[in-house]
Amino acid sequence: MLLKTFISGYIPLASQTDIVTILIVVVVFFSFLLILGVRKSYFLKKENDRLNKMNTTIEDEKEKPYKDFTDGHMYGGN
Repeated sequence: MLLKTFISGYIPLASQTDIVTILIVVVVFFSFLLILGVRKSYFLKKENDRLNKMNTTIEDEKEKPYKDFTDGHMYGGN
C-alpha cells in the first residue's frame, strides 16, 4: 500500500485526462480505418456485380458452336 501511494503520488507516469485523450485519439483513428474499409468493401462488391454481369455475356459467346477459321488460311487445310 505504501509503495502504491509513493508511486502514484510522487512519480505520475500519466494523468487520467492524458490516458482518456490518448484513448479517444486511438478510437477515432481506428474508427476512420474501419469506415474506409467498409466503404472500399462496398465499392468492390458493386464492381464485382458489374463484372459478373459482363461475364454472362462472355459465357453466352462460349456456348456458340465452334467455327473453324483456318479454312481460308494459307497454311491450313484447303
